[in-house]
Amino acid sequence: MHIRGDHAGLAVGGRLDVHSAADARTVLHSAVDDGVGDLVLDLSELDSWDATGLGVIMGVHRRAGRCGRRLVLRGVPPQMQRLLVATRLHRILAIEGGIGVESLPRV
Repeated sequence: MHIRGDHAGLAVGGRLDVHSAADARTVLHSAVDDGVGDLVLDLSELDSWDATGLGVIMGVHRRAGRCGRRLVLRGVPPQMQRLLVATRLHRILAIEGGIGVESLPRV
């Protein structure tokens, strides 16, 4: 997993899973704490995430809200969009451009 960017926008690539969650949480929480306004998280380079990785995203979302900020997801890959829809988290998280539920392939 790799994360690059600053306190206003970050790009996450690789796998966000149980093995990388602690490092990702540290970087993302620092970005939330050090900035103002929306924090845009670009996931277009993310290969996969597991439940732990999704938990990191939700933790950052909550932390951003407590800091008066908003976490915005950008470039969410289709397989991750399906997971957000299945867990109904697409209704809670801010997703740039939204998710066209009807256009997602059925599994």
